[in-house]
Amino acid sequence: MAPAVALERRRGERTVFDRPNALRLGGAVLFGGVLGPVLLLLGLRLAGAGSVSLLLNLEMVATAVLGVALFREHLERRGWLGVAGVVAAGVVVSGGGGWPGVWAGLLVAAACTCWGLDNHFTALIDGISPARTTLAKGLVAGSANLAIGLSAAPLVASSGALVGALAVGALAYGASVALYIAAAHELGATRAQGVFATAPFAGAALAFTVLGEPFGWPHAVGCLLLCASNPALMLSQHAHVHVHEAMEHVHSHRHDDGHHDHAHEGLDPAMRHSHVHRHDRRVHEHPHWPDVHHRHEHPPEAGGGDGPPDGSRR
Repeated sequence: MAPAVALERRRGERTVFDRPNALRLGGAVLFGGVLGPVLLLLGLRLAGAGSVSLLLNLEMVATAVLGVALFREHLERRGWLGVAGVVAAGVVVSGGGGWPGVWAGLLVAAACTCWGLDNHFTALIDGISPARTTLAKGLVAGSANLAIGLSAAPLVASSGALVGALAVGALAYGASVALYIAAAHELGATRAQGVFATAPFAGAALAFTVLGEPFGWPHAVGCLLLCASNPALMLSQHAHVHVHEAMEHVHSHRHDDGHHDHAHEGLDPAMRHSHVHRHDRRVHEHPHWPDVHHRHEHPPEAGGGDGPPDGSRR
């Protein structure tokens, strides 16, 4: 049923599977769907689920740093303080597990780097709906991971375990990814990842309570650092005069967001929909995140503050 919903064509919707979108989707599948999970499982062989869950907050750091370095995102000083705090928490949690914990931390950090690339590639896909993107990632990455697993060891799981695994996958890798993609289009990869960073805390809580893993002082210190650092990174935004050049693209949008003022007869401005649309050139100023409409350069004189750098544009 889920694939049928993903493939359903809605009114005015058009899939643009051009070369840029194909490359972005391919990168998201390779890094986020294939390499990332394998590196995570290797890390889980060396450290407990609770420690690894807390280390998954490094995905937000990887997303933020890659965003600034490669994808024209912007972080103010508060955001960089959040990055530093999450890295410090990762060092404390990894170091508390000795050398196995350190190696596990490095593997999880590598996995998070893969997912950081996945987050940015996915956020830039502007011609494929979130549901179809999720379907493509699930089919290709799922098949690749299944092939890797079968080549590494024979399948000996019971039918009940298989059904449970499929149910968890449908929620954790199906609905979760589709919702994340929709959020990344609106907030940008870094801020959407900031919200997504609540998931590691849920995983750690389950590990310490349900699985009975020991909760030590490294976990306590790490949690305190993460609780202080994640909001700083998630809430980082800035405002300045910026230019949107004329362009045409397709993505999910509403007409009450300040960027989509084309008319649809009988459509509620708050109703989300997707179709090919054109933006005329616009110059304005407002607080913004690096979403699909705000990936522009920031001159050096802008620093990390909220001043109005002249000439910033898409």
